[in-house]
Amino acid sequence: MRRWTALVLAGGRGERLRPFTEDRPKPMVLINDKPLLHYHLGWLQRGGVATVYILCGYKHEVIRQYFGDGETVGMSLHYVVEEEPLGRGGALKRGLSLLPPGLEVVIVTNGDIITDQSLEELVRAHQEHKGLGTVMLSPLVCPWGIVMAEEQGRVKDFLEKPVLPYWVNAGVYVMDPAIREHLPERGDHETTSFPALAKEGKLYAFKSSALWLAVDTVKDLNQACQLLGRGGQAGHPPPPVMRQ
Repeated sequence: MRRWTALVLAGGRGERLRPFTEDRPKPMVLINDKPLLHYHLGWLQRGGVATVYILCGYKHEVIRQYFGDGETVGMSLHYVVEEEPLGRGGALKRGLSLLPPGLEVVIVTNGDIITDQSLEELVRAHQEHKGLGTVMLSPLVCPWGIVMAEEQGRVKDFLEKPVLPYWVNAGVYVMDPAIREHLPERGDHETTSFPALAKEGKLYAFKSSALWLAVDTVKDLNQACQLLGRGGQAGHPPPPVMRQ
């Protein structure tokens, strides 16, 4: 198994998860008595990541106190602390500048997601495209039930939270370290660098059907507790869960 390096964005304040984030950053909210970041790092470690740079800011000391040097999760952990907000793009640019030379690819993730996507598969797709970055996409699931009706008004069917014909950015990337030159000093890469790279033909997509959940709200947090409690244990992947 290859041993990759990853950058994990973990500086979010998690405003929509209050009061759970009043004393900790968003990736440290508890899911079945373990921080969300614990599961996230476990997935990276099983996928072949040996070294992680945690890009943090708000309540960063909570992350460091819990994980230390990473021995408990089987990886080498380094902490890159923002003294002032740089935005996700600025944080990535700074993180990439600290990596050792010679890396062919870097895994980049939002530290507030749960997934079981194979990193080997994702990296292989990136290397085939030979772009500066590959973005993992997840199907867009409608949060509501859909009513199918004829023009005359007669209801034909009900679809409960169907998968829509669109894809969303899953917050998991494989990047060539050279992408650093295209990232902003401050700001969000998703609204600045990525659109520009897409126009230049240097950004690719990987459509994933793997389990994926972004923990943004209390509802998401409850769903994560159910998923990871369904036979799973802290630091181990949950069993496959069918999408709604």
